[in-house]
Amino acid sequence: MKRIHSGGEFEPKIGYCRAVVAGDWVHVAGTCGKGDTTVAQCADALRIIGAALEEVGASFADVVRVTYMLPDRSEFEACWPLLREAFADHPPVATMIECGLITPEDLIEIEVTAYKPS
Repeated sequence: MKRIHSGGEFEPKIGYCRAVVAGDWVHVAGTCGKGDTTVAQCADALRIIGAALEEVGASFADVVRVTYMLPDRSEFEACWPLLREAFADHPPVATMIECGLITPEDLIEIEVTAYKPS
């Protein structure tokens, strides 16, 4: 098993890592980005997730499941163009959940699971 750390402030506070590679599976933790808007935070979260995937030789094309969590579901549609661009011709199965996030400043959290055969 391989663990990937991104240096996020909550990783050491809570006791988790950005991603874990277990066999052919890559599990990326729920990721919040920085920015003043949901779209900006979405873009930054995708950047962080993309970097974790790249570190293990995977990409968004390998993602099989994604979960989006937002405190306000009405903000989700504005993110759709970014998500279409990230997943392009390889869309994963997806779920969107409206819920509270770890801080009031967080507007979107994204979690993915990828399959990358060795």
